[in-house]
Amino acid sequence: MSGIYDFKVKNRKGEEVDLADYKGKALLIVNTATGCGFTPQYEGLEDLYEKYHSKGLDILDFPCNQFGHQAPGTDDEIHEFCTAKYKTTFDQLAKIEVNGDKADPLFVYLKEEISEDPEPKGMKNKVAMAAISKLPGVGKEKGFIKWNFTKFLVDRDGKVVDRFGPTDEPKDFEGRIKECL
Repeated sequence: MSGIYDFKVKNRKGEEVDLADYKGKALLIVNTATGCGFTPQYEGLEDLYEKYHSKGLDILDFPCNQFGHQAPGTDDEIHEFCTAKYKTTFDQLAKIEVNGDKADPLFVYLKEEISEDPEPKGMKNKVAMAAISKLPGVGKEKGFIKWNFTKFLVDRDGKVVDRFGPTDEPKDFEGRIKECL
């Protein structure tokens, strides 16, 4: 694989989605969970989507049950929860794994492009990430995604330009998204 547009993923109905269909758009690619302390970030993600979709932003939501089994249920049940509780309208794809031997190839690529989460801002966020880092199964290998709601920003040319950690609220990197539009 040579770039983001070489990947194909599955939507929540199991149908293939070609990321080449997103050429020319900025993408925010997120691994999510419905039972996580960061789940309210869906609201901020939807706000960004509503503001910038018409200007070329798409958000690709990949539910992931790898972290504390916080994304239980089927893809349809997860979708129903997100649309009912957070009124999400951006693309929600099939549940995947982001780490380990079964990691989705897209996330392997994203982690290779930007391997580390940024340093969390604020003492509350530093404490949260320090606690997460001590949980069983949280690996230390290069690029490892530490928890739900890790976000990757891809510019209109398909280049992975930024990575935001689980504690980074969507509003905190809105300016970076605007730069990519």
